[in-house]
Amino acid sequence: MPEHFPLRLAASRMLAPTVRHLEFEREDGKPFRFVPGQFIQVHFRYPDGTPTKRSYSIATIAKPQEPVARIEIAVSYVQGGAATALFSALREGETVEASGPYGRFCLLEKDQNERYLLIATGTGVTPYRSMLPQLQALFARRPLEVVLLFGARNEQELLYAEDFETFAAKHDRFLFVPCLSRSPRARPGPHDRRGYVQHALPDYRPDPARDIAYLCGNPNMVDACFELLKAAGFPPAQVRREKYVSSR
Repeated sequence: MPEHFPLRLAASRMLAPTVRHLEFEREDGKPFRFVPGQFIQVHFRYPDGTPTKRSYSIATIAKPQEPVARIEIAVSYVQGGAATALFSALREGETVEASGPYGRFCLLEKDQNERYLLIATGTGVTPYRSMLPQLQALFARRPLEVVLLFGARNEQELLYAEDFETFAAKHDRFLFVPCLSRSPRARPGPHDRRGYVQHALPDYRPDPARDIAYLCGNPNMVDACFELLKAAGFPPAQVRREKYVSSR
């Protein structure tokens, strides 16, 4: 069941020019459990006192329902945004109010597919980072393959690329495919692509007989990939979606 709790900022770093990685600890000292793919909500007020909240996928790398010491999220800064004002001013040791976990954008134990197609843009890649231990466990149990198609404008915006590349180097059934729409990396990886993820997706021959797809990120990308997969014969249950909309 979702809980309400205070979070204290323990550490942070910039992932990209407009994206900050934040690591929180529960100030009440209680353990936090979540299923990879879930999110928390941060509660705060507008300058006029009106209450509001924002949702952030949990980026912490952890096994499902294993207590974690830190709740990690990635926050995109939006010019003039109320949440941007909150997080850009937040310093280590300061607190915010939060609740969670929420959401069903998770890998399901009942799945018997041969391959997952994980597709993301921007901070939409954060739930896939949290899924890495779960994928490792699945690799040990059945002959599963995973393709992660991650869209970004340039190398600076390729969030958590090192985590995914390290995981891919250890697991030959995990393929990391960066799709860069503006400029290539200085040292391109073996599977780097130019352009958008929705243009690269058909090259991996989506097949409803063997695949389950996850779509997370920019609504235009999610809609484009959903239409492509629907045209390929995917039933709705095999295309799991979560749209990220920047809120002010």
